[in-house]
Amino acid sequence: MESESGNDDLFDCIFMADNRFHGVGYREGFERGTQRGLRDGHRHGVSHGAKLSAEVSFYYGFAVASKCLLQDKTDTKSRKRVKAVDALLELINKCPLDDPYYTELQEDMDRVRGKFRQVCSLLSVPADFKDYIKTSGGTSF
Repeated sequence: MESESGNDDLFDCIFMADNRFHGVGYREGFERGTQRGLRDGHRHGVSHGAKLSAEVSFYYGFAVASKCLLQDKTDTKSRKRVKAVDALLELINKCPLDDPYYTELQEDMDRVRGKFRQVCSLLSVPADFKDYIKTSGGTSF
């Protein structure tokens, strides 16, 4: 009798090997997939974060330069332009760009882009800069 139960354990071990190997393979695959997903997600975030940073920096520099050019002018048209530039700077400064969990970043960036187009319109400057930048074909944002 004892030999039969030993044989049963031996056969159970053989039959359960498939389940055991399946579980080990699943865990290893899950760990590798998680690591690769984190690496790919990090790379994607860095790439898109750099593009967004370049875009915001461009808008900020444009607004500061425009404000400097308009500061000595006192006519009503220039005051309206300065007000729009100040509103653009305020929108940019209000965005918490260093918070990776900020959920309304896309909506805020849409507002900044809209305000930038409005400022360009008030200044009679094309928003795509195609006429001014010959090498790159305009802004890429």
